[in-house]
Amino acid sequence: MAGGLGWMAVAQQPKPEAKPEQFPTISVDVEVVSVFFTVRNKQGGLVGSLEKTAFTVEEDGRPQTIRYFSRQSDLPLTVGLLVDTSVSQGALIEQERAASSQFFSQMLRVQKDQAFLISFDVNVDMLQDLTDSVRLLRAGLDKLEINAGGGGGLHPGPVPTSRRRGTLLYDAVFLASDDVLQRQVGRKALVLITDGVDYGSQMKVEQCVAAAHKSDVIVYGILYLDRAFYGRGGMVWGYGGGELDKICKETGGRMFEVGRRKPLKAVFDEIQQELRSQYSIGYTPEAAGAGNAFRKIKILPRDRSLKVQARAGYFPKGN
Repeated sequence: MAGGLGWMAVAQQPKPEAKPEQFPTISVDVEVVSVFFTVRNKQGGLVGSLEKTAFTVEEDGRPQTIRYFSRQSDLPLTVGLLVDTSVSQGALIEQERAASSQFFSQMLRVQKDQAFLISFDVNVDMLQDLTDSVRLLRAGLDKLEINAGGGGGLHPGPVPTSRRRGTLLYDAVFLASDDVLQRQVGRKALVLITDGVDYGSQMKVEQCVAAAHKSDVIVYGILYLDRAFYGRGGMVWGYGGGELDKICKETGGRMFEVGRRKPLKAVFDEIQQELRSQYSIGYTPEAAGAGNAFRKIKILPRDRSLKVQARAGYFPKGN
């Protein structure tokens, strides 16, 4: 599946030149592991004023020495928006288009942040490649359209398969992480708008989580469900919030559910606020585990009334 972006040929723009400033990334090199995270209090509010001494770090249960610590509210961000355009989302697409446009307008800072837009159904299509232009992203949003099956869509699905395809959610996360965000530096996030159903992906949920880990990507899921659609024929079981929640929690993000009390715009506002309220901790692994196996990270607040939201761990380089 790796080996080029042939499946992403639509509306690509020249990539901006690399920015000269240096900043920490969620990555592993010879000496340092670093990770972005957020902290909430008992009421669920974001806490953004803590210092290094407020935390301890463990890797595979072993205490680690924190080498650097900072608050990262102003660090450049690369964000991918992945929109489910399968037939089950037909009644919701206009609301998704409008709220997404506003999200891009509020979130992106010109010449600092970048975003891209992918739709997924029976295909995975790049509607707008990396850019800091809200105008281009809105043009990409105008191309969102429901694709119920067959050979439609802008390009064929990214993965050769004899399985019947329906909604390639896991393939979309894998490709966005592995083919787009792996080459980026700094803070990286994916935002998915979907009912959580995957049908026909070649990648399994564990593989798309691993791809996100290896590319240092935080995933936020927006469970947006047309209950009238799933209510037809008794299909109330048909949505996949459990697997979507797993992807988000493992990578340090969260899953939100759109409803009467929390419309889509409010969810986007929460994600934006969270991405602007992150901390970064870095450490050099002490007595690191052998080989390239996944290594678990725990960031523990000394004040146990606080809750840390962070990725579950990392794969050493070369794995």
